[in-house]
Amino acid sequence: MRTYMAKPNEVERRWYVIDATGKPLGRLASMVARILRGKHKPIFTPHVDTGDHVIVINAEKVVLTGRKLEKKLYIRHSGYPGGLKVMNYAKLMQTRPERAVEKAVKGMLPKNRLGARMLRRLRVYRGPEHPHQAQKPEKLEF
Repeated sequence: MRTYMAKPNEVERRWYVIDATGKPLGRLASMVARILRGKHKPIFTPHVDTGDHVIVINAEKVVLTGRKLEKKLYIRHSGYPGGLKVMNYAKLMQTRPERAVEKAVKGMLPKNRLGARMLRRLRVYRGPEHPHQAQKPEKLEF
């Protein structure tokens, strides 16, 4: 018996919509990363991008458990000396909740060109509307 290896031109991509209302950030991110990676498909191959497109709506309604809202920090650096920017997640969730979801998902994807390509198929929106109705996305519950 031979091991099946998916080829890039054999992959059929689908679109999914996930509502983040009331979902814990980490659990939501792991589910989204699994779909972006393609692990939910029987043709999953680690070195081939077999994942689907994911639209996350209501990112502002995602929850962080425990005291993470006050204690967890969002850290970035401008690249210049003294350019360290630190913000707690309470302020990040008020200003840019999409960034919190994107960062959580990015941390769960491979750290190479394949992971960067997978991350391009993630779309995160603050509210319930999204401009991807033409792709006929399927609603995904978990």
